[in-house]
Amino acid sequence: MSESIGFDDFLKVDIRVGRITRAEPFPQARKPAIRLWVDFGDDLGERKSSARITAHYRPDDLIGRQVLAVVNFPPRQIGPMLSEVLVLGVPDAAGEVVLIAPDQDVPPGGRLF
Repeated sequence: MSESIGFDDFLKVDIRVGRITRAEPFPQARKPAIRLWVDFGDDLGERKSSARITAHYRPDDLIGRQVLAVVNFPPRQIGPMLSEVLVLGVPDAAGEVVLIAPDQDVPPGGRLF
C-alpha cells in the first residue's frame, strides 16, 4: 500500500481531460511509443506527450479519443521530443498500458476531482 497523503496534496496534481488531435509512431523513443498531441481546450491549449501504448493502440485509432493527463509536471525530454503532459493509463494483466478516459464525452480541459 502507498503512503497516505492529505487531500491538499492530491489537489496539487492537476489532472485534466483532453482530446487526441494527432498521433504518430515514435521510433526515436527507447521503448515502443506513440507521439500524441492532446487538446485541453482554451485555457491549456494543445500539449505533446509520448506514450508507451503500442500493445493496444494504433495511432490512427487514437484521433478524437479523450484521455486523462497530468498537466502540471515539468516537461521531459524523450528523444528528440519534449513531452509536456503525462497521459494516464493502467496496466492490463500482461502489464501493457490501457488508457484512462471518461465514460462519456466531456468538455476539454475539465479537471479531475
